[in-house]
Amino acid sequence: MATMLPLSIPKLFIFSLLSSFSVILVTGEDHGYVRTLDRKLIGLKKEKYSHIHFYWHDTVSGRNATAIQVVPPASNFNATFFGATYMIDDQMTAGPELSSKLIGRAQGFYTLSSQEEVCLLMAMNFAFIEGKYNGSTITVLGRNSVFTKVREMPVIGGSGLFRFARGYVQARTYTFNSTTLDATVEYNVYVSHY
Repeated sequence: MATMLPLSIPKLFIFSLLSSFSVILVTGEDHGYVRTLDRKLIGLKKEKYSHIHFYWHDTVSGRNATAIQVVPPASNFNATFFGATYMIDDQMTAGPELSSKLIGRAQGFYTLSSQEEVCLLMAMNFAFIEGKYNGSTITVLGRNSVFTKVREMPVIGGSGLFRFARGYVQARTYTFNSTTLDATVEYNVYVSHY
């Protein structure tokens, strides 16, 4: 039977150093498809914080509807319209009137996602067409409990001047027509970006 000899302090130090080095080599492996980048190499500058304010016009009725139902609600959930899905290309304006300055379009979809209340799952891009933000987008994905006074949804990304965006939006219903289901919603977007 072999006996274990105690390691001397210098041998223990060398053994610990070699073990640590091998762990670094294993965890720092380059797999060829992931690498760490310097933010300057991909054009990222100092992080900025922006507040963007606009009105979102969701027009469900009439010949010029900007929200079109693409999936009908589940038949046994008529009270909440659970499952109904709408594609949107809604106008974003500087003021609450539809005739005010157009700054972009909200494009994406929302679906009624609750069996117990009127609640939307919203996935949309705020596509800006005005000024230096022309061509830039902010992407929002979140829960919108329609009859809550102020709703918050996360910003999950963006493009152009909003590349690597993160933050949140606050939505407040400005007007809602219960007959046509048309709505104007005030949006405040708080976003950090590079």
